[in-house]
Amino acid sequence: MNRTTAAAGSSVFFALAPGVVAGVVPYWLTGWDAEPARAPLQALGVILVAAGAVVLLHAFARFVREGVGTPAPVAPTEHLVVGGLYRWIRNPMYVAVVTCVIGQALILSREVLWVYAAGLMVLFYSFVRGYEEPTLRRQFGSEYEAYRRAVPGWHPRARPARLPPGTS
Repeated sequence: MNRTTAAAGSSVFFALAPGVVAGVVPYWLTGWDAEPARAPLQALGVILVAAGAVVLLHAFARFVREGVGTPAPVAPTEHLVVGGLYRWIRNPMYVAVVTCVIGQALILSREVLWVYAAGLMVLFYSFVRGYEEPTLRRQFGSEYEAYRRAVPGWHPRARPARLPPGTS
């Protein structure tokens, strides 16, 4: 796959996956109708949504530039993505999507979004453990294992990982 195809595929996947999960579903759940909320919590929510969106865009761009592929399982990367934010945390996309939903929960003051965010974390964790990690282990072998040992999956490191030689 070339980078142009990877960019096109990643753009479509961006709209279909995080666009639906962090945009369409929260709208279906709330109609964007807000309950009374405190301004500081709403401001924090705006910050979380913006931060989550920035992380998502960065992560998708890394898949195109570094991985030469997409985050979609049907068009995976040719190279293991370990640069940028991936030196701090292995699953920034999943964390970013949940962060966006939590931000929306704060903005709208809607309990249903807190429940949805918790459900997403369970779903994402299960998908990573049951599908992604075994798939990456098969595809990238010892390179992935070294990366997995160096970088935590769900919380960022204090400093970027120094990956062993042979890791992309």
